[in-house]
Amino acid sequence: MAPRVRKAVLPVAGLGTRFLPATKAIPKEMLPIVDVPTIQLVVEEALEAGLDEIVLVTARGKSAIEDHFDVSYELEDVLAKRRNERLLDEVRAISRRVRVMSVRQKEPLGLGHAVLCARQVACGEPVAVLLGDDLIDHRDVPGAPPGIRQLLDEHERAGGERAVVALLEVPPGDEQLYGIVDGEPDPDRPEVVRVRDLVEKPAPGSAPSRLAIIGRYVLPAAIWPALERTAPGRGGEIQLTDALKRLVTDGAGVLGLRFRGTRHDAGDRLGYLGANLAYALRRDELRPGLLALMRQLLAKHDDRR
Repeated sequence: MAPRVRKAVLPVAGLGTRFLPATKAIPKEMLPIVDVPTIQLVVEEALEAGLDEIVLVTARGKSAIEDHFDVSYELEDVLAKRRNERLLDEVRAISRRVRVMSVRQKEPLGLGHAVLCARQVACGEPVAVLLGDDLIDHRDVPGAPPGIRQLLDEHERAGGERAVVALLEVPPGDEQLYGIVDGEPDPDRPEVVRVRDLVEKPAPGSAPSRLAIIGRYVLPAAIWPALERTAPGRGGEIQLTDALKRLVTDGAGVLGLRFRGTRHDAGDRLGYLGANLAYALRRDELRPGLLALMRQLLAKHDDRR
């Protein structure tokens, strides 16, 4: 019986160049979705899915992320003296709900290398990997569990030995932006794809499908030796996609899952704006005012056409 997945690895060492100058001094993962840092939403997804240990793969300049999940004595003292119990409870919950560990990725050598940096902390066990650029809102589908929980369930259903990756069909022409899988749907469960091959950012017109890997993975223990044997690939980086290909050829196997929920690409400026609107519209105290504001802005835009 394969061990239960307990740890979530969050690679957060990227520079966030697409959001400069905002990310010159602030980690991109700390940019808020309304008033909650993006990284907190990803951690909350992991906690809701039953993952009780969070491993941050960080780099220089990322200490604000670690501080966010630590106790803030000064802030808590001020809120307590002001008797602001609601905010005090929110601030305390951030540090009390989660056990965070961090390791450094000293050089930007790719996603596969970032995951490999967590090997010692993971103790060679299977892990879940969640990328902070991708938000999966499962609340759009009644009864759907959190995105990473859906992958964990599939991993357990397959006996705990196979990797599982989240899949999303992307528009034609966008394949070159993603890792793309080639595979065949399970005849009994078409949302599950048996992966035959994976291609990292294929050249235009060469993609084997439009099924793109989105930033959620469940990786078996076999991923660690596979990553160690993976040479630098596209861009001179150690690609997680290449290590997953080893699992396919070595027999461990990889499954793709078309998850239930809405994906927001928080690493893209328009995707980030869309995520802010979508999450704000879910909040009763913000929805009426936001809808009124959106109508005003649309009216002004129409007047200028």
